[in-house]
Order: sequence, then C-alpha cells, then structure tokens
Amino acid sequence: FFSVYIYRTTFWAALSVGVFAGAFGCFLYLRKQSLASDVIGHSSLLGVVGAFVFASLWLEVNPQSMLVVTVGAAASGLAAFVLTNWITHHTPLGHDAAMAVSLSLFYGGGMTALFMLNTSSIPGRGGIGNYIFGNAATTRAVDIRTTIGIGLFITLLLVLFWKEFKIYSFDPIASTMYGFLPKIMNPLMFTTITVAIIMGIKSVGMMLMVAFAILPAAATHQFCRRLSTMVGCSALIGGLSGGL
Repeated sequence: FFSVYIYRTTFWAALSVGVFAGAFGCFLYLRKQSLASDVIGHSSLLGVVGAFVFASLWLEVNPQSMLVVTVGAAASGLAAFVLTNWITHHTPLGHDAAMAVSLSLFYGGGMTALFMLNTSSIPGRGGIGNYIFGNAATTRAVDIRTTIGIGLFITLLLVLFWKEFKIYSFDPIASTMYGFLPKIMNPLMFTTITVAIIMGIKSVGMMLMVAFAILPAAATHQFCRRLSTMVGCSALIGGLSGGL
C-alpha cells in the first residue's frame, strides 16, 4: 500500500488534515459555534478563487500551490466569521440568521467568481472546482509538507496560549477579569481555528472539512472530562478517520 506514491500521499494528506482539524474543532464545539465551521468552510471558495486570480496575474508562483490556496481560503473564511459576529452584535439579527447572511454572501460570491474564472482566458484554471469536494489523489508531497508545517505552527500557538484559550472557551467573562482581553483573544483563537479548518480543502474539500472539525469533538465530548484529553482524543479520531 505505502509503496504506491498516490496511495501514500493520499493517506498522509487525509490523516494530517483530520488530526489538526479534529483538535481545533473542539474549541468551536465547546463555544457552541459548530455551525461556524460550515460558514468558514463554504466561504473559503471565494478566497481560493481570488488567491488563484491574484497569483496568476501578479505573482510568479504556482496559483494552485498549497500556500496560495491556504492564504486565500483563510482570509475569506476569517472575513466571513468576522462579518457574522459583526452582524450579531450590531443588528437585530440572531447568530443563525447572521451565519446565513455570511454564508450566502461568500459562498454565492465564490460560485459566481468560479463561473467567471472558468469562462475566462486565465491559464491553469482547470481543477479549481475540485476544491468544493476535494481530490486527495492529486495531493503532492510538497502539499503534505506545507499542511504539516502550517499545522505545527498553529499547534505551537495553541500550546503557547493554552491557558488563555482554555479559560476563554469556557468563561469569556472570567477571561476578561484575568486580563485576557476579548479583542485580542477572539481574533487569535478564531484565526488558528480558521486555518485548521481550511488547510485541508485541497485534499478533502470544503464540504468534508466541516465533518473533520466537528464530529471528532462531538464524539470525544461524550466521555472526556478534561480539555487536554478531549483535544488529544479528537485529534486521534480525526486522524484515524482521515487515514481509513
């Protein structure tokens, strides 16, 4: 099995995506924002198309490289999440309605941009539509190294800010009393979560990333009583699910 290149890259790509998304999805689940992963995942399409166009026209890099895709998708997903929170706090709309607005705006804009890209004359545009459902068979070794590198970086941030993330997830008011300001903690936490969710869209697609982020956390929450155990078990279940 591992002697075949395509099987080997597919396995490691899905496993690494499942590990990191499963671990960081715990924080969305504990904050009762599971549907936010859906918004982030679907909204990333607009960023993928935008990053591809920008890289094709103005940068001398591969527009479908893992780094370009991740940066574009992260920017779009994070913008959608910020818009959702802004609508919730500054309009009469509830959180569910705000997510619907952001999802329709960014995903609809992404589908429109994808159609315009497919009918344009920009070279190398073939295969962009695969990011909706993913295509692990096209994953290269450099993509896996990029995914693992990004995952280790956000994991390092999680370790460094573990105490802050932990108290902010369970009690934002107490977090503020301890001096962990929401205007700092909120962007930091949800930037890392957004990156963990969208960095696997090239391999497994934006649809499946939602499942990788939430289902392991929901499963481990049934029997784990410590956050560290929950994050570890969720990463294990996500990795096993991706590998199998």
